[in-house]
Amino acid sequence: MAQNVRATIYFNPKLYRALRIKAAESGDTISALVDRAVSESLREDQIDLEAFEERKNEPSRPWRDVLRDLRRDGLI
Repeated sequence: MAQNVRATIYFNPKLYRALRIKAAESGDTISALVDRAVSESLREDQIDLEAFEERKNEPSRPWRDVLRDLRRDGLI
């Protein structure tokens, strides 16, 4: 099992206060909350990259055409 690495992170004071409160209420440490949040963010990035890879050969559609069709259909 890998050992944890110590890092210094600077938070907006209001976010830090909210994080402290959440940690206290959940019984978790701030480190555990931040670790899970970063892991989840990286997991989402990985899922996005996999989706991009799966769809890389699909034809693309110019944004201008998408907007034109939305306008035509009265959606914007």
